Amino acid sequence: MGRPSLLLASLAVVSTMLAACGGSAPATTATDGPVTITLVAYDSFPTKDTALNTALATFTAQTDITVNIVTAGDAGTMVTKAELTAGNPEGDVMWGVDNTLLSAATDGKIFTDAPTMVDFGDVCVNYDIAWFQQHELTPPVTLDDLIKPEYKDLLVVENPAASSPGLAFLLATIAASGEGGWQTYWESLTANGVEVAESWDSAYYERFSGSAGSTGDKPLVVSYGSSPPAEVVFADPPRTDAPTGVAAGTCFRQIEYAGVLRGTKHPEAARRLVQFLTTPAFQQELPLTLFVYPANKAVALPAVFQQFAVVPTDPYTLEPADIAAHREQWQDEWNEIVLR
Repeated sequence: MGRPSLLLASLAVVSTMLAACGGSAPATTATDGPVTITLVAYDSFPTKDTALNTALATFTAQTDITVNIVTAGDAGTMVTKAELTAGNPEGDVMWGVDNTLLSAATDGKIFTDAPTMVDFGDVCVNYDIAWFQQHELTPPVTLDDLIKPEYKDLLVVENPAASSPGLAFLLATIAASGEGGWQTYWESLTANGVEVAESWDSAYYERFSGSAGSTGDKPLVVSYGSSPPAEVVFADPPRTDAPTGVAAGTCFRQIEYAGVLRGTKHPEAARRLVQFLTTPAFQQELPLTLFVYPANKAVALPAVFQQFAVVPTDPYTLEPADIAAHREQWQDEWNEIVLR
C-alpha cells in the first residue's frame, strides 16, 4: 500500500512502448471483407459528433471495419455486466476498464487477450471556487482536511460498489490510512456529513454546486483532476478561467484499458481496433473529449488541458494484487460503515 511504485513504473514502461510504435497504422492483416463490430464503453464515451467518432470513421475508411458504440453505464456497472455475459458478450471490444476494476475483469475472464493501456488520469476531490470565496473558507487540500468541522456537510462522493471514481476515492483513503485505519477515517467522514451518490453523473451534475447548470448545494465532489478544463471548454457563455479547483492531496491515479471481449465473433477485427485506439490519430482526441491523458506519449496536450488540469506529483495508488485480493471485502466494509 501507499504511494506510486510498481504501478507507475509499469505505466512508464507501457507508455514508452506505445510512443515507440505510436506512428504506425493499424495492422494490415486481412479480415473477411467488410465487418461491423461493437465497442462497449462507459456512459461518458461519446457515441456521435465528436473528434473521437471522426477518428473511428477514419479507421473504418482504412480497414473496412465499421464500429458501433454501445454504452453500458459507469465503468463499475459496465464491468459487472461484462462478467455476467463473459463468453457471450454484448460487443467485441471494451473501452475503459481501469486499474481499480481490472482484477474483477480478469477474474471474470471477460477478455480474450491481455488488455491494453489507453489512457490515465487522477480521481480527486474538486471544489467550487466561487462558493469557497463567498463563504471566506479555504478549500481543502488533503484527505485529512475533509474530516475537519469546517467542511461538515460539504462533500458528495460516489458509491464505490457502483462507481469507478467512487472506488478510486475509497482506495485513496486506504492507501493513505492503511488497513485498520481507513475504517476509522470513513467513520469520521460519515460523522462529518458526507453524502453518497450512486454515480459520477449524479454526484457531479446534480449534487455538486460548481458544475455548469447544476442546482446542487455541495461545493465538494469526488471527480477528476481534469474536470476544470472540461468546465472551461464547455462553458456557455465562454470563459477563460476554471470555476472549479482540485484538492491535489486527495488524488488516486487511475489507468484505463481496452481489450478484446472473450467470445467475439470477429477477433481479428477487434484486435485491429484495439491497436488503432493506441495510435496518435485516436489518442490525440482524448484530452478534449474524455478529458484523460493519452497513454501514447507522442501526443501533445492542448493548451487548455495544460493550463487547468491538475496532475498531482505524488498521487495515491495501490498495487493491483492488493486491489484484487481485497476489493470486495473493502466495498462490503465501506457499506457497513457508511450505509448502515
